[in-house]
Amino acid sequence: MDARVRRPGHPMPEMAAFMAKLRSAFGDETVDEAVRRGKAGEPTFYACENGNSVGTASSATGSVWLVDSTIRNRQYCAGCDGGCVGQDVGCKEWLQRKAAKENS
Repeated sequence: MDARVRRPGHPMPEMAAFMAKLRSAFGDETVDEAVRRGKAGEPTFYACENGNSVGTASSATGSVWLVDSTIRNRQYCAGCDGGCVGQDVGCKEWLQRKAAKENS
C-alpha cells in the first residue's frame, strides 16, 4: 500500500501514508500479514477513507463509542476544554459563554 502513496490521486491518501509509517516501524512482512488476514475476513486490518474500505472491521461490542454529528468535523481551538462538544455550539461561542459566566 505504501508504494501507491507516491501515485497522485490515491483513493485513500491518508491511510496509504499511515501504512507507509507502519511498514517503516514494523516491517513489510508484519503489515502484509495483517492486511492479508483482514482481506480474508479476520478482524486484523480495516481501513476506510473517502468512501473506500479494505479489510474486515471488528464487530461492534458494548465498548464501542459511536460518533454522532456533535463530534464530527470538530476542530480543537486553543483555550477550549471540549465543553462545547454536545452543546450544539461551536468553540468560539462556547468560549464566549464561558468567559461571560466567569466574569459575572
